[in-house]
Amino acid sequence: MTMKKTTWIPALLGLLILGGLAFSLLGGAPAYAAPHPQLTSFPTPTPGSDGRIIYIVQEGDTLWRIAAIAGIEVVDLRDLNNLNPDDVVFPGMQLILGLGGPAVQQQTAVPAATEAPAQPTVTPAPGNGTLCVLLFEDVNGDSMRQEEEVSLEGGAINISNRDGSVSITLDTPAHDPASENLDYLCSEGLQEGDYNVSVAIPEGYNPTTALNSAVELQAGDITYLPFGAQAGSVVIEEAASAPEASGSNTLLGVIGLILLLGGVGIGVYSVWFRR
Repeated sequence: MTMKKTTWIPALLGLLILGGLAFSLLGGAPAYAAPHPQLTSFPTPTPGSDGRIIYIVQEGDTLWRIAAIAGIEVVDLRDLNNLNPDDVVFPGMQLILGLGGPAVQQQTAVPAATEAPAQPTVTPAPGNGTLCVLLFEDVNGDSMRQEEEVSLEGGAINISNRDGSVSITLDTPAHDPASENLDYLCSEGLQEGDYNVSVAIPEGYNPTTALNSAVELQAGDITYLPFGAQAGSVVIEEAASAPEASGSNTLLGVIGLILLLGGVGIGVYSVWFRR
């Protein structure tokens, strides 16, 4: 009897040891959960030179996390980056968070350029010009000079400038067929500037144009100014009667000469026969 009791005790101890080992291996020991991934800090994005605010995706980032920290809606974040609802982000991916002004850059002070002193303006020396004036007999009274309408003798021309330093008076001559200036009276070497030209017409004539004209004379200019006058009725009548009076005087002179010669002949004849 004693031998049977001592036989099963070691066996029981062996079973207990085997059970403990099995319990330890099959989950008797407490299980520990895997540690959560550590999220990286969210860098503060700044606008680039083109104004876009770019964020580079970090390990563990999601669209929800990025949108929440950036303060925008997930839908807006997807629209800005042309992402579909099923698209996921991965580390290193660049996302546009919005548009802003370009990053502020430190401006380097540039010394102000020193302007060169202004050079004095050179005033060009004044040049000279020529004024040619004509008083013509306007036979048909149309205020336009025709080729057969020549210089009217007995008038006067005056040329003066604004400051009074020039005052020229000329008498109008009779027509000269050999004149190179077509009867114009020319005053050369006049200093450029503003001039006034006026004419006085002979008595008995009526003006057919204005009797004065303002002229701006430029250097190198040759300016021609014609003025016209037409004979009045008194001058026309005198001109018409002048040939008749001249013819009568000539006839009287011839008759007087004949009578004189006749008297001389009679006297000679009388003296001759008295002898």
